[in-house]
Amino acid sequence: MYRNLTKEGVKIPNGFAVTAYAYNYFLEKAKIRDDIKRILKNLRKDKKNLPEIGRRARETILKEELPEELNNEIVNAYKKLCRQYTTNTDVAVRSSATAEDLPDASFAGQQETFLNIRGESALLEATKKCFASLFTNRAISYREDKGFDHFKVSLSVGVQKMVRSDLASSGVMFSIDTETGFKNAVLINGAYGLGENVVQGNVNPDQFYVFKPALVGNHRPIISKKLGDKKIKMVYAKNKAKPTLNVKASYNERMKFVLNDNEILKLAKWACVIEDYYSKKARKFKPMDMEWAKDGITKELFIVQARPETVQSQKNANILEEYILKEKGPVIDTGLSVGTKIGAGKSHVIKNVRDIKSFKAGEVLITEKTDPDWEPIMKIASAIVTNRGGRTAHAAIVARELGIPAIVGTENGTELIKTGTDVTVSCAEGEVGKIYKGNLKFEVRKINLKKLRRPKTKIMMNVGNPDQAFEFSFIPNDGVGLAREEFIISSYIKVHPLALLHFDKIKDKKVKKIINELTYAYPSKVDYFVEKLAQGVAMIGAAFYPKDVIVRMSDFKSNEYANLIGGREFEPKEENPMLGWRGASRYYTGNYKEAFALECKAMKKARDEMGLSNIKLMIPFCRTLEEGRAVINEMKKYGLIRGRNSLEIYVMCEIPSNVILADDFSKIFDGFSIGSNDLTQLALGLDRDSELVSRLYDERNPAVKRLIYEVIHKAKRNRKKIGICGEAPSTFPDFAQFLVKCGIDSISLNPHSVLKTTIKILEAERKLRKK
Repeated sequence: MYRNLTKEGVKIPNGFAVTAYAYNYFLEKAKIRDDIKRILKNLRKDKKNLPEIGRRARETILKEELPEELNNEIVNAYKKLCRQYTTNTDVAVRSSATAEDLPDASFAGQQETFLNIRGESALLEATKKCFASLFTNRAISYREDKGFDHFKVSLSVGVQKMVRSDLASSGVMFSIDTETGFKNAVLINGAYGLGENVVQGNVNPDQFYVFKPALVGNHRPIISKKLGDKKIKMVYAKNKAKPTLNVKASYNERMKFVLNDNEILKLAKWACVIEDYYSKKARKFKPMDMEWAKDGITKELFIVQARPETVQSQKNANILEEYILKEKGPVIDTGLSVGTKIGAGKSHVIKNVRDIKSFKAGEVLITEKTDPDWEPIMKIASAIVTNRGGRTAHAAIVARELGIPAIVGTENGTELIKTGTDVTVSCAEGEVGKIYKGNLKFEVRKINLKKLRRPKTKIMMNVGNPDQAFEFSFIPNDGVGLAREEFIISSYIKVHPLALLHFDKIKDKKVKKIINELTYAYPSKVDYFVEKLAQGVAMIGAAFYPKDVIVRMSDFKSNEYANLIGGREFEPKEENPMLGWRGASRYYTGNYKEAFALECKAMKKARDEMGLSNIKLMIPFCRTLEEGRAVINEMKKYGLIRGRNSLEIYVMCEIPSNVILADDFSKIFDGFSIGSNDLTQLALGLDRDSELVSRLYDERNPAVKRLIYEVIHKAKRNRKKIGICGEAPSTFPDFAQFLVKCGIDSISLNPHSVLKTTIKILEAERKLRKK
């Protein structure tokens, strides 16, 4: 990489390698290869004597001196490196086994790394320790399990100039999404200090996603930024016997992102350069796993390591595996989900690796964090839960490789979950993984995508949670027919937009404190709202790019807005919020008008700045033609103009007036999306939330179906697109078949209904062709 990619602008610290040949030369000169073989022959099948075997093998290497000629070569190379940087320059001494980082075996963390090594004698000692680390207990166990001959594996040592990330930040980066295998995103994790804390899972890091296809021109496609707690950081120690130590991160550090936007984008571009380089060499797509570091003195970024990604790149892209939780129970704890699977079993809390012998196959491992010493029990666990770590921590990497669900970064899982409790670990519900009490039922569906035909009617999806968008994008689809802003606002932003615009008017001190904490990392409270909303929408837009993603502008009712943080001070009390101040009526009048401006700015940011022009917009609950024109004019003020940068603006068809005046609405909007829930409610004159009349609520009522038939007919006559995003087609396959007969352009379904409803739609289309 240093030879070939520095000229491409990728900054890499210089260094040198002590080769695998040198390792073998040392074993031969010291005449210890046979000694180590004899020691390893005594390893029992159950590996109960592994600690003793590993210790003896390592001691056999450590007691020997390196050959003089090898010493001289290492010292001369170090002196040359010092001439480039500084006398007694600080270096990282990293182990690299010849069988490491294969496409089907990562060997993650099997050997040792030594940081902040200075001086010739310290370097020689660290090199010998690296050689000995080929026989760590975990490395011996891993090779035994994978069937590798211990003596067909050698070890080289990389000696690389340290980046002073102890004074800044560092982390891990993937050129593919580690959880779903989504190829169009770069995932970056980072924390303060040296990178070992992120790699080892000692901290919950910041997390960033960047959309790769838009990393051209002037686009800035940072589609997600999430703040980790980053409680500790690894720094240089003054004590020569221990070159590094962990210290507490300050409140200011913890509450701010470790990288600014320019740095995030630079790293993402480098990830693409590195991936392209290795893909061309391999003549196939080669996603990469990289480590990065920022120098606190020069403020420069560097790539310090790159290796192949070993899990998602090996999956069969034609087989879709879907885990569905069939029931719910009390949630004991939550954290970051690793993968999309579900596992269940009896929980077993283990706080120290010396106690792993008590762990039984099929149990759920609950622990503080893991390292390679834990792998003997990780491979027999039904699921893993850790207090610490992010998606690039050891527990996450190994869980993916083993194909088992894991939840990391719970913070207090070892305290909340008691040993012997039946638990279900669900990673199938988005980014937030949940540990449920009880052994809950779940289903696993496997679908061969090659055998699934596509209907003429477009099959789109209703997607509200951005964290599930990458996963859902693998389900055969024609885009997103409904992406709701409400989930993003309530789950990610949490604060009423007017509470951010008029923070000084808030009287409740507790509310002000919460808002200050949530917005601390952002330039202003308004920026917080715009960025978080834009990123939430962009995650969905990126997942399905270049297919259409139709985003519905906010449609909270006044009572729902009031439940947002700070909302009660800005919302009216209405007797019937369902039929009150909602949807389009908020956008151009009253105090919400300026909040709608923030929504518009967020949409423009996602479309124009991030390059996601596949995002289309939709106006909900638009009662009159005048209201439609007023909203269109309001959007123009903020650069959202129909036709500009391929922008289309749709209207929800959910009020009888939308059907009756469909010809006129067609002159204002680019298309319709039928909201069958509200259309049924208003056609039948009932409150669907009232238990007293809920028995009468039925989207298949002849009156509702007649309205739907009529609006589809009118849309076609005016050459406008028309789809449906209500619940009916997902719940009733026969209703989907009725829509096909009406000639609807697209049907948007809940993700878990897509496959079964697609089959029904294919049947309906086949019958129509026969007529």
